[in-house]
Amino acid sequence: MKPRLTTRKGPSRESLINFMATPVRRKYFETLRRMLGPAGLLTIREEQFFLVLAIAIGILAGFVVVLFRVAIATARLWLLGSSMHPSAPRVVLVPAVMGLVIAVLMMRFFPRVRGSGVNQTKGALYIYDGYISGETSIGKFVLSALAIGSGQSLGPEDPSLQIGAGLASALGRWLKLSKERLRLVAPVGAAAGVAAAFNAPITAVLFVIEEVIGRWSAGILGAVVLSAISSVVVERWFMGDEPLFRVPQYHLEHAGELVAYAVLGVVGGVASLAFVKSIKYLRPRLRRLPQWSQYLQPGVAGLLIGFIAIWYPQVMGAGYEWMDLAMHNRFPWEVLGILAGLKLLATVFSFASGTPGGLFAPVLFMGAMLGGSVAMLEQHLFPAIAVPVGAYALVGMGALFAGILRAPMTSVFMILEVSGNYSIILPVIICNTISYVISRGFQEVPLFDLLSRQDGLDLPSLEEEREQSLLRVEDAMHPTLGRALLGDEAIGSARGIVASTQEAYFLVSLGEGRWSVLSRETLLDPAHEESEAVRGLVRARVPRLYQDQSLDVALRFIKDRPMLPVVHRGNMDLLMGVVGVEDILRAYRKAGLAEPETAEVG
Repeated sequence: MKPRLTTRKGPSRESLINFMATPVRRKYFETLRRMLGPAGLLTIREEQFFLVLAIAIGILAGFVVVLFRVAIATARLWLLGSSMHPSAPRVVLVPAVMGLVIAVLMMRFFPRVRGSGVNQTKGALYIYDGYISGETSIGKFVLSALAIGSGQSLGPEDPSLQIGAGLASALGRWLKLSKERLRLVAPVGAAAGVAAAFNAPITAVLFVIEEVIGRWSAGILGAVVLSAISSVVVERWFMGDEPLFRVPQYHLEHAGELVAYAVLGVVGGVASLAFVKSIKYLRPRLRRLPQWSQYLQPGVAGLLIGFIAIWYPQVMGAGYEWMDLAMHNRFPWEVLGILAGLKLLATVFSFASGTPGGLFAPVLFMGAMLGGSVAMLEQHLFPAIAVPVGAYALVGMGALFAGILRAPMTSVFMILEVSGNYSIILPVIICNTISYVISRGFQEVPLFDLLSRQDGLDLPSLEEEREQSLLRVEDAMHPTLGRALLGDEAIGSARGIVASTQEAYFLVSLGEGRWSVLSRETLLDPAHEESEAVRGLVRARVPRLYQDQSLDVALRFIKDRPMLPVVHRGNMDLLMGVVGVEDILRAYRKAGLAEPETAEVG
């Protein structure tokens, strides 16, 4: 007898409809939100929940960025074909036509997707309390994929940053995070997006901290690190764990090679200035044109890039495959130099026109071509010097990144991560430093700050904050006119000291680094016996300060107290001076920090 097969019936159509009905669905998601939200999840603290949320954001952002890269590759295949050298009509028409399509979609439906996405994420942090609309994230995904896939000279990393930030912002709003956590969740998603795009978690963490957030608090640093690592795990699951570039092995043979790298740093600094100055000149002028021209500008930029690509198709898109070839000595130095210059022009056209896309990849492309060209030229002029082209191309990437984007720490670790070659760190540091110093010396406002001010946003300049002189307690304190009172001495003895001065308040040393402040009236009050100890008059202790502490710390501690003691770090009972509110304000006025001047951005 054959066994009877039984089948399990699925849910009926009516039950599915009932489940999806609005009240039922709302109740279901409210329950889920309570379970996952900061008030739930076994009543874990909000800080712990934020770290768990960072991992979830990293996983989701990793998936989305993988889809974004697939979308770019698919768009490129559909629009330009599989050949690395498409036909001339195709390379001219596709970027131009798609530029017009992108402009219409951007102007009509996605007005906030212009540019790279770094400043938009920074603006979400400092202006909009972490809010990035889902419409902006979708638009950035679609239009950036079409722009890069059709050949616009832009890259996927900056859009990945904004897409990750938008995803994190939407998730934070859904979970009803507090205002402070919602403000910080966007940078957490941004780090996940950059890490997955670059396959480089350290680079992502440093860039977000160095350029977007600007502070290293333990809570936000932990969340950023966890999101970056989680997204890279997902990305490597799909794309593999190989470095972004196949860099030939390199070893520093002679210290004299560092001089040659220093030359590359100078060249990189000059090229960085040329790029930033071109953006500074062209972008505001294009934006001042009539609004109808905004529909044409991406198309015109695509047309110009298409004409360049007839002879040099390498300038189209991100160009990672061409960077890899340059590292393996596949082009003569003249061609590398031409490609660096043409990529600069193509990127300026694309970016200034408002086409959505990033600057990371074009900057690396220019640096690789410039570095390889300088290496080959030095080989030709000085045959005795061993100049490895691949190493020079790699170091050139860091030099342009440090000079154009002005993120010096990120520029060093980025080169180490994308290459997997830590033996090159010394040339990278030297070259990047020279390029950064030249760029900063001749272009006061960094590129991202320049772009935000051109857009009418006065976002905090993290480079200016890093370079700002720090006022310390020693800049405001003044020495005491007399000795501090001792907690164990008699009130009668203390009154003798009080009577000899006109001071209104007096510091009291209670021993073991503890201090307090008493008023003149309290010490002279006849209700207190002269034989009593001064310690008996003390009702509250005051914080102590040290000479090397920031004045901001003193301002937070002083509150409504008349003054605070400044003591020696090696002996906290040794009084070095006192500081009051007027002393702090006088130091700030003396430093000229009352009203910053607005930098020219035109």
